[in-house]
Amino acid sequence: MSSEFIIGLAGQAVYTVLKVSAPMLLIGLTVGLIVSIFQATTQIQEQTLAFIPKIVAVLISLLIFGPWILSTLVDFTYGILNNLANYIS
Repeated sequence: MSSEFIIGLAGQAVYTVLKVSAPMLLIGLTVGLIVSIFQATTQIQEQTLAFIPKIVAVLISLLIFGPWILSTLVDFTYGILNNLANYIS
């Protein structure tokens, strides 16, 4: 195994992690922005108000995107394990 192969494999792993986590991060960012705008317009400075909606939104997005996330991770893992014999030699 060459260093280019290891770097390529690590790059694929990082890309897969970013692709899988992107929906939850974007939804959490959007909900946080909406809550921040709401706090700024109403001048409510409660710190816990920002966390609870984001936690609920990320949980709901995890339930919605869960099957897609699982299939993406299973496909990546299957590709790694299916070519394991080629990686060793």
